[in-house]
Amino acid sequence: MSNVTVYLKCERNVEVQSPDVFLSDVGAVRCQEAALADRLKAIKVHHFAQNDARRCVISVLKLVELMEKECQDISVQVLGETDVLLEWVNVHRHKGWQQWLRGALVCLVSFFGTAFTIMAYHNDVGINNVFTLIYSMVMNKEPQGLNILEVSYSVGLAAGIIVFFNHVGGRRLTKDPTPIEVSIRNYEEEVDKALIAQAGREGKEKEAN
Repeated sequence: MSNVTVYLKCERNVEVQSPDVFLSDVGAVRCQEAALADRLKAIKVHHFAQNDARRCVISVLKLVELMEKECQDISVQVLGETDVLLEWVNVHRHKGWQQWLRGALVCLVSFFGTAFTIMAYHNDVGINNVFTLIYSMVMNKEPQGLNILEVSYSVGLAAGIIVFFNHVGGRRLTKDPTPIEVSIRNYEEEVDKALIAQAGREGKEKEAN
């Protein structure tokens, strides 16, 4: 077989549900020879033992070494990430009433925590006194109970939250990612970088020999 160029593109974070991890799980392999690509995708790159850690960092150089050992007459071109963070996820562990209970607890904490934060902020700035003063200046009389300013502010606050977070129930207002999704993605990227750097410092990264 003549020298064939193989393209390997890996993701930074990969979740697997099986203890046996193959090259097809951690990245995409492309070349002109379909049979060669299938052969390379079937290479086992890692095995999670039952008592091992559920995370593992593999250098792309290790993947290239395994590919060249399997097929010597290839030239591997690496695209994408240089390190892959593998995580073995046991899907059966996340099923059941415990998951629903955790979800309900998170919703309750988020709802009451947000409500308390809004009320504490309004109390700090004295929003009731501001509304009373504005109402008295415009209407030339003291407000009696609930007034139009408080109703308008409450409706505007709810509408502003919906527009800002780009969600109404399960529907999006636009196709853009929400601020929460952007924050979560940024957080995940920083965590992945920290885990990869930590594995490198501790010498736990699987590198080429």
